[in-house]
Amino acid sequence: MQRRDFILSALSGGTILTAMPGLAASGSFEVTRSEQEWRAMLTDLEYEVMREEATERAFTSPLHKLYEPGIYHCRGCDLPLYSSETKYDSKTGWPSFWKAMDNAIGTKPDHSLFATRTECHCRRCGSHLGHIFDDGPRPTGKRHCLNGVSLTFRAA
Repeated sequence: MQRRDFILSALSGGTILTAMPGLAASGSFEVTRSEQEWRAMLTDLEYEVMREEATERAFTSPLHKLYEPGIYHCRGCDLPLYSSETKYDSKTGWPSFWKAMDNAIGTKPDHSLFATRTECHCRRCGSHLGHIFDDGPRPTGKRHCLNGVSLTFRAA
C-alpha cells in the first residue's frame, strides 16, 4: 500500500472521504437542476461525490482499470470530458488523465485536507470530478485524479 493510499484510507475510515461540507462548484452553469432532481437521477454515492465534493474509495471504480478507446463523459450532463488517449495508470486507485478535452472542465482552489489543491468540475453542470496534481506524466505533467462515479464511458 502506498503512503497516500494509507493516509486516505485512514482518513476515510475505509469508505468515502468527504471534503469540507458544501456543494459542487458555484456559479452559473448551462445545466442546472434542483437538489431533488439531482437526488432522483444519482445514487447516494454519486450525489455525495458530484454535488457535495466527497471522494469515492480508491480502487472501487470499474473505470479505474478500463483502457479501451473511447470518451469519458460527465454523469451529470453527458458533456465529453476526457479521451482515453490521455488516460494512464497513476497507481493511485482512481481513473487518471494527463489532460482534459478542450473547454470541458473548470477549476477552483480546494482548501480542505490541510492543503490547497486544485479541484476540477464539469464546466457545464458544475459536478465535482476530482483534483488536479502536478505529478503527472509528460507532456503536461498534470494528473487529473477523478472519481469514477462522476463519469460514464462510451467506447469508440
